[in-house]
This record gives sequence, C-alpha cells and structure tokens, in this order.
Amino acid sequence: MGQKSEAGLDDRFRRFGTVGFTGITRVNDFIAHLEEGRVAGTRCRDCGQVFFPPCADCRSCFSRRMAWFAVEGEGRLVSWSRLAFGPAGFQEDVPYTIALLDFGGYKVFGRVDRAVSEEELAVGLPMKVRVERLPGDRLSYAFVKA
Repeated sequence: MGQKSEAGLDDRFRRFGTVGFTGITRVNDFIAHLEEGRVAGTRCRDCGQVFFPPCADCRSCFSRRMAWFAVEGEGRLVSWSRLAFGPAGFQEDVPYTIALLDFGGYKVFGRVDRAVSEEELAVGLPMKVRVERLPGDRLSYAFVKA
C-alpha cells in the first residue's frame, strides 16, 4: 500500500481533500483505502478503542498496534451545519454542509454530498459514506442518503 515520492517520503496524504495541509503522516494508508473505494478508520488491537479520523496511536492505552476497519453500513445523522464562510483554503467551496454521523460504535465527521439538500436533513436520517474523486487526482469522502 505504500508509495514514496522522489525524496523517499510517503506523502500520499497530500491527495486528501480539497486542500492539503500535510502530506506526511503515519496514517497514509487512509489514501490507499480511498483509492480502493472505501473509507477506513483505525481500531486499537490492544484495548479495542475505535478512531475516526484514523489514528496511528491509541489515546486510551497508548498502544501503537492499530488495525484498519472499513466504515460501512448506515450511520444516523446526529448534527449538521451549513457553512457560509470557509477557513483558509476552503473559501471557494462555500456554501457546503458538514455533519456528524453515528455508526453505533464510532462517529464520523465530514461533508454532506452537494446533491443532498439541507431541507432533506433531519436528526436520525440514515446516511452512508462514499468515496469522492476530486479534480487534480485528489480524494475525499462525503455523506449521502442511505
């Protein structure tokens, strides 16, 4: 799953989202999962704590023994917000909607697909996460109605 730049660094994370703030991270395999059409989080092999976004180290027991898991099935919409102003690098994207989905054992934060109108959103709405391919060979994910 690993790829290296000409400088020998694994900088795949530069491809994530509309704006890349970091290219080098210990969870670069997140991009490999997106390339394969799935969104993934991490689970601690020692204590079972689940993380999204993925973490390289468990903040509960400090283990570095993490395993990837696929974010799949339906989550329930917990909350959302329509953004009219974007932070640095996202000014051209507004307006857009961000949301939090509850998948039972973990929650996922992200954008709502632009095809879903704000009028369709309601607490408890079943939604799924899907991979998005963006211009410039960039990758992300978005929430769609289930």
